[in-house]
Amino acid sequence: MTATQRRRRVPDADLESAAAYPGDRTNGRMLVIACGALAREVLALGLDGLDVTCLPASLHNRPERIPEAMRASIRANRDAYDEILCLYGDCGTGGALDRVLAEEGVQRIAGAHCYAFYTGEAAFAALAEEEPGTFYLTDFLARHFDALVIRGLGLDRFPELRDAYFAAYRRVVHLAQVEDPETDAKARAAALRLGLAYERRFTGLGALAAFLDKKPGEREPERATAWPA
Repeated sequence: MTATQRRRRVPDADLESAAAYPGDRTNGRMLVIACGALAREVLALGLDGLDVTCLPASLHNRPERIPEAMRASIRANRDAYDEILCLYGDCGTGGALDRVLAEEGVQRIAGAHCYAFYTGEAAFAALAEEEPGTFYLTDFLARHFDALVIRGLGLDRFPELRDAYFAAYRRVVHLAQVEDPETDAKARAAALRLGLAYERRFTGLGALAAFLDKKPGEREPERATAWPA
């Protein structure tokens, strides 16, 4: 599987729906099951030999539903593919996603969440230590800030709750995957709306390409995390 020289510009997946993106299967039978928040970035890599299916991005508001949604997708697709990969962090499941993946024999990219595999785990840890009160935006979250944050938290109906919800935060850090002035403007507007300082850190696509572009057996397994029983 190889990356094309020019990344494709593709639309985001729908926030509430699963989506499938058949690829060029002439060089392999691999399926990537990803969060809908990553669909545009994965497809933009232009990797051949893989198909992509996405769970709804809105599951991040109900992370307890992610593990079994992942299991259902794995089982629905297992017979059609030689290899299935998971493109999710733990994403607030408290280790439940990793337990499902271990039971189903599916590997996921390393990292607790997409912020870590965009920036690199060490760089993200440094960011968090620098300012624990940081609210992070990826390009996807910046583009869908109103739907996922404002309406998702009910701030469109109860704007007075903003200061209570974000009392512990001091800044917004936009982890930018691409150079796009429109997305940058949306991220700045989000910080202004939350009443927080704004910073932008360009990450590119981080570990996504490296993880997906390896052959079976070359990927390092995700390190187990000791979650409370």
